[in-house]
Amino acid sequence: MMVGMVISVTGLGDLTRWARSDLLQIVLLVTGAMLLTRFATWSGGRVTARIEARATQMDALTRSEEAKHRHAVTQVITWTALVLIYCVTAVLVLQRLRVPLTSLVAPATVVGVAVGFGAQRVVQDLMAGFFVISERQYGFGDVIRVVPTGSNVGVSGTVEEVTLRVTRLRTSNGELVIQPNGDIRQVVNLSRDWARSVIDVPVPVGTDINKVTALLREVGRDSFSDPELHVLLLDPPTVMGVESIEVDHVNMRLVARTLPGKQFDVARQLRARIATALQAEGIVQHVQWLVSPPAADG
Repeated sequence: MMVGMVISVTGLGDLTRWARSDLLQIVLLVTGAMLLTRFATWSGGRVTARIEARATQMDALTRSEEAKHRHAVTQVITWTALVLIYCVTAVLVLQRLRVPLTSLVAPATVVGVAVGFGAQRVVQDLMAGFFVISERQYGFGDVIRVVPTGSNVGVSGTVEEVTLRVTRLRTSNGELVIQPNGDIRQVVNLSRDWARSVIDVPVPVGTDINKVTALLREVGRDSFSDPELHVLLLDPPTVMGVESIEVDHVNMRLVARTLPGKQFDVARQLRARIATALQAEGIVQHVQWLVSPPAADG
């Protein structure tokens, strides 16, 4: 009876000492990890907000390439910091639980080899993401078109987030596309440095080409003088001349250099202006193509 009481008291005393030392340290470690993750997330948000504010002050219409890169790097650093905090905390907690880490080396090696074969795709995604960030292929806010491996159909959208593993795109329809970096075979950056709007204007065969050319140049000059379009255009739109000749119409090409990512807005407004000008001159055949171009034109 007395022996049982002594053992019980001894066990209770050991538990009390463990609770006062190791358990308290585990609680402090977990609490500290939670605070560090919150601080890392908060710091990343603050840095991102400052980048956004500076980008808006420098250019209200488009981001600089440096701002895009800094935004992407901030996201990657925040993600990496969170992973490190979780891993270090887990190791320290296991030590406080008296788990012999050295005895786990051999099993961990076997598990690591097994997981390595299954995690090749993850490693490929991480390596591809590293090169995307280091080579500045694209960044937050870029309009890109990605072509996945094994497919010839690309997906276009605005980059909302870039991590070492995945890239998140928001399409024009509002869909969120999550693309692993290792599966990206080709990237077309539609908003790098500057962009170009290419508009093919179909006019009926027999129309005075010189008259249409002068009309398109006038539309280009008026568009460049318009304050709404002037801030989007880098220089006045250029008439390239006859692009192709079809059975019943001739295609005249107009090209405009724009700010990155603004080529679609400029193209829509130029089409509307050209359609109005052609209608005013009585050149109405195929004008519907300008207002609502065929899907093949992009």
